Amino acid sequence: MKAIRIHEPGGPDVMHYEDVELDPLGPGEVRLRHTAIGLNYLDTYHRSGLYKLPMPSGLGFEAAGVVEAVGDGVTHLKEGDRVAYGAGPLGSYAQARNMPASRVSKLPDSIADETAAAMMLKGMTARYLLRETYKVKAGETILWHAVAGGVGLIAVQWAKHLGVRVIGTTSSPEKAALAKSTGCDEVINYTEENVAERVHELTDGKGVPVVYDGVGQATLDASLDSLSPFGMLINFGSASGPITKFDTGILAAKGSLYLTRPSLNTYVESDEALQANVADLFEVVGSGAVKIEVNQTYALADAARAHQDLEGRKTTGSTVLRP
Repeated sequence: MKAIRIHEPGGPDVMHYEDVELDPLGPGEVRLRHTAIGLNYLDTYHRSGLYKLPMPSGLGFEAAGVVEAVGDGVTHLKEGDRVAYGAGPLGSYAQARNMPASRVSKLPDSIADETAAAMMLKGMTARYLLRETYKVKAGETILWHAVAGGVGLIAVQWAKHLGVRVIGTTSSPEKAALAKSTGCDEVINYTEENVAERVHELTDGKGVPVVYDGVGQATLDASLDSLSPFGMLINFGSASGPITKFDTGILAAKGSLYLTRPSLNTYVESDEALQANVADLFEVVGSGAVKIEVNQTYALADAARAHQDLEGRKTTGSTVLRP
């Protein structure tokens, strides 16, 4: 089969489309033939070396496909089942692979393969952020940076489903219109407006109890200045680079604030936690409360171009690679 492999960290050019031979299927594993593969900003962190990997390595955490073989001890899946996953292990940029069966979820008939590949990691991320890291409540107002991205568009719809008012930030009128179309109440163009000042205007000077920030260093000050006293900044990504040399005294000076850097892997470490997260995701998507928009598709062989477009902020919503 073919798969994307990297032999050293670097730019998109380090990704190679190679012939790869699968290991024999082990106990507790299933062999999947992928039908659609999700693209995430997390993948660029692994490729670039921001998150260290042993080399050579595959890439990618989410995909949908069909079970082609079942290992000893697997009882909840069978050959021919449509399935998806979104929490690794690494290696979804491939035509086929072996996976721990306990980390794979059977797809309901109401969710198409391409939709599943586009929503698993991003949807599971939105779920733990909104329902666990900070449990949003109806009537609250939240701030979400990069609201027109894959996680952002899912999170806006989910938050609205929970009765939350959402303020989002984007970099262009086109992305602002996209965010508005999914229910975002207010959108701030951070290239033209002062984010924190605008947030305080929109909240009668109170600020927000929580800021969801997948951007990182570039939005740190705006995020902290947008919070109300005792508010929480959830830094769940580093699209502009990781936060470094942070003085924790700033948290005290700006209102006894909280700062956390969560990871999906921690929240779905157990199989039970993983399947509970997925069950919630399938429910909100299956009910129509959250719609998944696949706005870009690329061939798996063109994964380097997909990474270039993602890092160049040329994409919106979810992107799928076709094996």
